[in-house]
Amino acid sequence: MIHYILFFVFAAMAVAGALNLLVQKHPIASALSLIVVMGSLAAEYLLLGAEFMAALQVIIYAGAIMVLFVFVIMLRNAGREVPSHRSRLAKWLGAPLIGALLVEMLVAIWDQFPPTSVAPPPHLDGSPTAIGHLLFASYVLPFEVTSLLILVAVLGAVVLAKKEF
Repeated sequence: MIHYILFFVFAAMAVAGALNLLVQKHPIASALSLIVVMGSLAAEYLLLGAEFMAALQVIIYAGAIMVLFVFVIMLRNAGREVPSHRSRLAKWLGAPLIGALLVEMLVAIWDQFPPTSVAPPPHLDGSPTAIGHLLFASYVLPFEVTSLLILVAVLGAVVLAKKEF
């Protein structure tokens, strides 16, 4: 019973941190909110019995990547964001489109995971060996597609960060 309570407490913390990330005007406060989200996700992984994923979440994402984000924000000397009042269309279409996206996501999740299949398959124990076997045997194509998407994201970040001379 305590696992369910903790699960929903950390889920609420993750959602609150994500909402705070979107609301903040200062980039450092947004980055700290993202650290709260990643820490909550690590706690969720621990509650689900995936200790290896929790350790990766803390070490890689909440540790290394967030330190890099904060370093870049401080290096660029980013101040408060100035809101732009350019598009009234985005203001009026934003909420209905977000609602439609959420409904579509809920329908897709409902179709993929029917209520009768709550328990994970028995071969998933969360150990690095089991994750490695699944990752490089059953899920090698999604793994490679994800690596290509990350490569494209890095190239896009380099193009966007390139200074005009």
